[in-house]
Amino acid sequence: MRAQKSTLRGDAELKEKWYIMDAEGQVVGRFASRVAKLVRGKMQPDYAPHQDPKIHVIVTNAEKIVFTADKMKTKQYIHHSGWRTGIKTTTPEKLISDDKPERILEKAIHGMLPKGALGRQLNRHVRIFKSGEYTGQHDAQQPEKLDVPTRKAKDN
Repeated sequence: MRAQKSTLRGDAELKEKWYIMDAEGQVVGRFASRVAKLVRGKMQPDYAPHQDPKIHVIVTNAEKIVFTADKMKTKQYIHHSGWRTGIKTTTPEKLISDDKPERILEKAIHGMLPKGALGRQLNRHVRIFKSGEYTGQHDAQQPEKLDVPTRKAKDN
């Protein structure tokens, strides 16, 4: 009996692809899930959950991202410093005013990627910039512009 050929592509056969996406007017969770799916390679016909598809995403206009309802004021990001009574909380509104709006998308995308070595590797494939900060640093990679349809508000 002959062995069947594998449909998985090896690391040598994978080519790096670069995409550039604009976050202006996008809802945080929906946009983050699109980026996470893209970086993970789930849009490809030969998706393998254990493999890095070598897809890089550049996100621009991070501070123009939108939250639904009143999450801009009520949502809280929590982390612990490691010291006793060292719990820290912050809101998206404070992150934007502190000039760190890219952290909002970093946290959202990170939460949608696998935990472990593969997730840490895929995290490095996402580059997030505020408006005016991206000046074509990655133009040598010839990134493809990817449009994400915006969710329209309902007319009442």
